[in-house]
Amino acid sequence: MNAKRIDLSGMLCRLPIRLLLMLLSLTVVYPLIWNLYSSLKSNTEIMENPWALPETFQWQNYVSAFEKARMGDYFLNSVMVVVLATALHLLLVIPITYALSRYRFMGSGVLFGLLTACIFIQEPYILVPMYLQLSQIHMLDNLVVLAMIYAVVRMPFSVFLLSGFVKSIPVDYEQAAMLDGCSYTRNLWRIVAPLAKPGIFTVGLLAVLGYWNEYAIALTMISTDTHYTLPVGLVNLYEVQRYATDWGALFAGLMIVLIPTVAVYLFAQERLTQGMSIGGIKE
Repeated sequence: MNAKRIDLSGMLCRLPIRLLLMLLSLTVVYPLIWNLYSSLKSNTEIMENPWALPETFQWQNYVSAFEKARMGDYFLNSVMVVVLATALHLLLVIPITYALSRYRFMGSGVLFGLLTACIFIQEPYILVPMYLQLSQIHMLDNLVVLAMIYAVVRMPFSVFLLSGFVKSIPVDYEQAAMLDGCSYTRNLWRIVAPLAKPGIFTVGLLAVLGYWNEYAIALTMISTDTHYTLPVGLVNLYEVQRYATDWGALFAGLMIVLIPTVAVYLFAQERLTQGMSIGGIKE
């Protein structure tokens, strides 16, 4: 009986917190839902009553966003940049993290400290020097170069996060492999990388989400509309559609950007949360 009373009192104490969390969740979820059903409304319905549900689904808005507003081209550009940047990012981060986490050499501690300090340097602070340097060597307005920039600018945070996973792996596995004639490179890709898969997945997923939604660098480095990524193309769509009063196509363009991000969070949120927590508590 006492246990039931204690349990009931605990539930009552947690009730305000749960109600607050539900309210906060509603403030996040409702704009997404409103954006979704607004993308399926006609311009007349949006202007007359923006809060009402659509009378008939206007799927033509998505066709207009893909064809007339070229969101399909921007989507493909973003996919190409994200895939290339993520692959290059992991190819850089994994060996660098392994070397700085496993081996002690002259200046390794200073190098790791400088790399960690770069986390606090935001991209807008270095946009002007990057733009001037790339302009001098005629490498602006290039999606491959944009992917290379993405791969490098997120490297400090990824090295810092992944180092926690690498340090948690026992050295015995590598020592045993080296006794069998395994080189440092094979040790990294055959022993350490498979054991650090949760960390690599977390680093890669965070990189994908960051690259997909990045705007400032893409806006600065890309000038041709055929090379726009989705965030830059979406702003271009807004500038065009607000004068054309095609609000349905604009909301459809917003959903085209949001759907991949929301889908990734829905299917990978558990692994992402576990990866962040493991990387944070292990030394």
